[in-house]
Amino acid sequence: MKVNTDGVLLGAYADASHAERVLDIGTGTGVVALMLAQRFPDLDIDALEPDQSASSTATLNFAQSPWQDRLMIYNATFQDYFKGKSRLAYDLIVSNPPFFIDALQSESAQKSLARHTDITFFHQLLSEAARHLSPHGKLQVIVPVELAMRLLVLAPGEELFLNQLMNIRSFEKSEPFRQLLTFSREETSHQHLDLYIYEAEKVYSDQYKQLLRDFLTIF
Repeated sequence: MKVNTDGVLLGAYADASHAERVLDIGTGTGVVALMLAQRFPDLDIDALEPDQSASSTATLNFAQSPWQDRLMIYNATFQDYFKGKSRLAYDLIVSNPPFFIDALQSESAQKSLARHTDITFFHQLLSEAARHLSPHGKLQVIVPVELAMRLLVLAPGEELFLNQLMNIRSFEKSEPFRQLLTFSREETSHQHLDLYIYEAEKVYSDQYKQLLRDFLTIF
């Protein structure tokens, strides 16, 4: 199964403790959805993946997991998925989305689909999330810092407000390379958290190991 740091961090940290139904937008091979299913035994998870190859892999991964009865994969974009589903609501929506904004497109169409997009995609993501969150539902996304700044500007226009921001750093003193943002309809003072991956070169931090010890065999 293909995994990446962004996905495992989102899957290990996303808060579904008060959720019954979760949507994973852009599930890829299903890593985030599987981690949430492992962490929360009463959770039902719908996962969306527009790429046929990745969707097929996620289907296989779900079928071979102990949580297959709580996992459903749809080979669709979130825009298409929500058509005709105005009353559909989720307690948590998570996404590890494509993030190369206004960047040179990859020669590979598949890689381009997975990694490149434009700001319209994120405006639509926020808009659809706002429409399909339950009253106390949350949207959690992990994105590069520059993109996070754009989302923070766009979100209030969809009546989504920042509740928590986690800076993700390689080392304790390095600049963050990702931010994990939590939005909801509740306008409250927001928390700032920090997570760093390494104590030293090739030495994982205790914080990172604690977060991922149930998922990665190296811990």
